[in-house]
Amino acid sequence: MSIRLVSALLAAALAVAAAPKTPPQARASDPAVDLSATLFLGKEAVKQVLGSDLDGYYVVLEVRLAPKGKALTVSRDDFLLRTDKDGEKSKPFAPSQIAGRGVLVVTQGASSGGIMAEDQGPVWGGYPGGPMGRLPGQGGTIGTGGMGGSAAEATMDSGTRKKENPLMRVLSEKILPEKEIDQPVSGLLYFPLDGKQKAKDLELIYTSPAGKISLRFR
Repeated sequence: MSIRLVSALLAAALAVAAAPKTPPQARASDPAVDLSATLFLGKEAVKQVLGSDLDGYYVVLEVRLAPKGKALTVSRDDFLLRTDKDGEKSKPFAPSQIAGRGVLVVTQGASSGGIMAEDQGPVWGGYPGGPMGRLPGQGGTIGTGGMGGSAAEATMDSGTRKKENPLMRVLSEKILPEKEIDQPVSGLLYFPLDGKQKAKDLELIYTSPAGKISLRFR
């Protein structure tokens, strides 16, 4: 085999390896709506679509809804993302819950007990170099502690003197709009779920006027 041919084959192999992966997609429908979704999973994929990897704490989905005949009221609360990995379920967050001026900043003790967010998705802890999690707030502190362990303190920072996070505008511009539609509409949903998931383990559930639609990314 000639050196020229070997070089050509090597260049082709490198080009294939460098080519961006196509994000996993899924589609389903019922008598009321056609639903399709594209999954952005992992830091690199999320950064490509938002310009930020959201610290690896979010799974991002681009969804498209196409009503069949009757008008459809779009509500982001009608979407639910679950993982077979541990059965965790998540509703999408609003931009203000991710990059708003008021966030929940939690410092974790060495052996403290856990802290849960009330129906707001997970609150993370134990990640070096960052807060335990983020939720909108108005000020104040929350303390938690386990048996024989040190406490974790959650401080609500209203952020009234802080400048608006530039990410807030990006998230707001790209999010799935909530409104009544009679034509197809698309946008992003931000699910607070550990990005270290496998596409085959994720299930998107949408509650339409005709029932529930399930999408699997395999």
